Amino acid sequence: MSDLNALAQFCTVRQLEVLEAVIKTGSQGKAAKELKLDKRSVERAMAKIKQKAAMQGFSPEHDLTHAAAPGQRLQGASTLYRRGEAEPVLQWVKTSRDEAAAQDALIEFANSLAESVKGMAPIAKPPKHADDDLMCVYPMGDPHFGMYAWWQDAGADFDLAIAEKLTKGAVDRLVASAPSAATALLLNLGDMFHTDNQTNQTSSGNQLDVDGRFPKVQQVGLMAKIYCIDRMLEKHQKVIVRINPGNHDKNTSKTLALMLSCYYHNEPRVEIDLSPAACWYYRFGKVLIGSTHGDTIKGKDAVGVMAADRAEDWGKSLHRYWYLGHVHHHDSKEYPGAIVEYFRTLAARDAWHQGQGYRAGRDMRLIVLHREHGEIERHRVDVGMLE
Repeated sequence: MSDLNALAQFCTVRQLEVLEAVIKTGSQGKAAKELKLDKRSVERAMAKIKQKAAMQGFSPEHDLTHAAAPGQRLQGASTLYRRGEAEPVLQWVKTSRDEAAAQDALIEFANSLAESVKGMAPIAKPPKHADDDLMCVYPMGDPHFGMYAWWQDAGADFDLAIAEKLTKGAVDRLVASAPSAATALLLNLGDMFHTDNQTNQTSSGNQLDVDGRFPKVQQVGLMAKIYCIDRMLEKHQKVIVRINPGNHDKNTSKTLALMLSCYYHNEPRVEIDLSPAACWYYRFGKVLIGSTHGDTIKGKDAVGVMAADRAEDWGKSLHRYWYLGHVHHHDSKEYPGAIVEYFRTLAARDAWHQGQGYRAGRDMRLIVLHREHGEIERHRVDVGMLE
C-alpha cells in the first residue's frame, strides 16, 4: 500500500477521498460500497490519479519514482539496467513546462464538484397544461458573475451579490409573464463569469476588476443557474440549457455546463447541451435558432455560417434567428434569410468600459416562438424594475 499512499499528493479533494477508501478497504470494489458509488466510478478515479502521477514522473510500476517539480510535466524517461538485474542503475528524466496544467486543474475541479452532486436535483412536478406549439426563449446576455464595479468610477455598483439578485429577479418576472409553453430555452449568450481563473486577467493579459475569490464566484454562478432552471420547470414541461463559451470564460463555461448536467442527471425534463462548439443550433418546427457569443463571428457573416452549418435545417425552416451577446447593447438587423440580434446585459459597466464611453441600457428579455409562425411576442424586464 506504500505506493498508493504516495499517490495522495496528486489527488484532488474528491480523488483523495476515493484513494483513502481504497487503501482502507483493500480493494476498489469494497471502496465503492463504502462510498456508495458504482465500482466503475472508483476505477475511473483511480485511473485518473495514476495517470496524473505518471505525467508528473511518478509510476513505481514503471520504475518512475521521482515526481516532476510543480508546473512541470514528464516529457520522457530513460532507464539503465545491468544485464540480468531487475533493479535500475540510472535514470534520466526529461520534463517540460506544463502549459495545460491550469486547464487540467479546472476540469478536475469541475469533475470533483459534479461527482458529489450527481443526480441530486429535486424532481419538480410538470405543469398540468402546456402548449406544444410554443417555445419560450430566455436569452441571458453576458451576466459577468464576479465582476466588480464602484459607482464613483463606473456609474453604478456591481458585485457578486448584485449579479445574483438581478439574475434571480429578472427570471422571476419573466417566468411569471411567460405563456405556458411546453419548451423553454435558457440561452446563456457567453461570459457567465467575468474571469476564467484566479489570475483575474483576460487571455490577452488585461487586468480585471473582480469581486470575490474564484471558487466562490463559480459556486454562486452555479447556484444562480440552478435557481433559473428550477423556476422554469415550474412553468414549462421541458427546459433546454445552452451555455455559450465567451471570451471571458472559455473554460469555465464548459465546466458550468458539466456541473449542471450532473446535477440534473436524474431530471428527464432538463436537457443540458455539452457541445464545446462556438456555434450552437436548434430547430423548433419551422423555426431555426443559431447562437454564439459574438466575439468570433460578426453579425453580417452569421447568416451564411448558419446556411453552411445547417443546410438541411435551413431548408426545412421559414423563420431563422441568430441570438448573440458580447457587445452589451441591443441591435437587431434583418438580412436575407435570417434576423441577427444582439442582447443587452444586466451587468453594470466596469471602470474601463465607463471610461470608453459605453452607455447601453441593461435588461433581460423573453421571446415567445411559435413552431409555425416564428416570434409572436416578447417581454422585457429593465434593471430599474429589479433594484
